[in-house]
Amino acid sequence: MSRLRIALLNAAHDGDHTRRNFRRELDADLVEYNVTDGDLPDSFEFDGAVVTGSRASVYWDEPWIGALKRWVGDAIETGMPFLGVCYGHQLLADVLGGRVAEMDEYEIGYREIEHDGDSLLFDGIDEHFTAFTTHSDCVEELPPGAELLATNDYGIHGFRHGSVFTVQFHPEYDMETARKITDGKDQLSAERRQSVLDGVTDESYAAACRTKKLFENFTAFVRENREGTAVRSSAAGD
Repeated sequence: MSRLRIALLNAAHDGDHTRRNFRRELDADLVEYNVTDGDLPDSFEFDGAVVTGSRASVYWDEPWIGALKRWVGDAIETGMPFLGVCYGHQLLADVLGGRVAEMDEYEIGYREIEHDGDSLLFDGIDEHFTAFTTHSDCVEELPPGAELLATNDYGIHGFRHGSVFTVQFHPEYDMETARKITDGKDQLSAERRQSVLDGVTDESYAAACRTKKLFENFTAFVRENREGTAVRSSAAGD
């Protein structure tokens, strides 16, 4: 069976950590596009796509954001499976008709989240789990027809809409990324940053690693979708 071919729509302005983390976690051939530079695929010939985190907000009026939204919307129309992470979660919600808004406070650090216990994406993951979070925007209202998958006291942390899956938290992070991202949050007080850094421990990271199974679950869904598409195409040609 050939490997999956997945478009990595990298929205991180400094994408080295993002690139490393997703290459490690996704069992697929990744074709990377630096979307902040306006770099987008010129076709939809992929088994799936991933939209990464970003320091941008989906409601900013920037040309690359508008172009990314248009490509993603068209790709979804083809039935392409998507996984959105953090900014990707928010962008997919926006494209599908949900509402994204700025939060009154910043969620950052290893946090407790709960999923609904009946989701393909979270299969094999404890209903109460730990994950690293860093965001000041949130999905305030789900897209019409979306299924809520995960929440915590800061709000929505995951949803599904057809072949689109999203999470607000960062299952791909390693400890190096968690520390670097936290160090860079100059908008937070030094005391808050240090408190988060103190929580980046081997124990917290080990707990958060259990959520990495969602990458396996997503790629399994993408593979099944590809096989189903091939069967339908074959039947149509008979």
